[in-house]
Amino acid sequence: MGMEWNASGDFPKIARTAFIHETATLIGNVSIEGRVFVGPNAVIRADEPGPEGKVEPIVVCEEANIQDAVVIHALGGTGVKIGPRTSISHAAIVHGPCEIGADCFVGFGAVVFKATLGDGVVVLHRALVEGVTIPPGVHVPSMTAVCCEKHVGRLTPVPPELAAFAEKVCRTNLFLVEAGLKKG
Repeated sequence: MGMEWNASGDFPKIARTAFIHETATLIGNVSIEGRVFVGPNAVIRADEPGPEGKVEPIVVCEEANIQDAVVIHALGGTGVKIGPRTSISHAAIVHGPCEIGADCFVGFGAVVFKATLGDGVVVLHRALVEGVTIPPGVHVPSMTAVCCEKHVGRLTPVPPELAAFAEKVCRTNLFLVEAGLKKG
């Protein structure tokens, strides 16, 4: 895996029980907690300083998974937090300032920017969530833009089948963590 210092002197911190694919890149003030999966070609980059020269952290909480080709970055002076058991799927972009709650799912190619997602939110494939707070337990349909409070007000609760899908993705990636750690 590629790990690099940022210009402020921060280096990634990775729990011993996390699995980071050898092609993933982690730069700067990144914290990866236990049983996290970071997939091939994912980039997690905490390297942009704020006005006072400090780089805010990108934190990936326990049992989350960051899948293939995901990009996580933040504007200078802002950070990102990915909650426990949250899945960020293939080629999604999460750009801070951003906080994603526990047990969330962000779908293939989705973009989350300057946003907060409550626990259990499901953002489906190729959706855009920008500049809003999404309350817990709702879903953003595929190919939907949610960029103002009016859009947020139209969201509906996560259907049981989507909640089950999100849980299955999380369990599968926990299996991949265990299998990857066994390989060495």
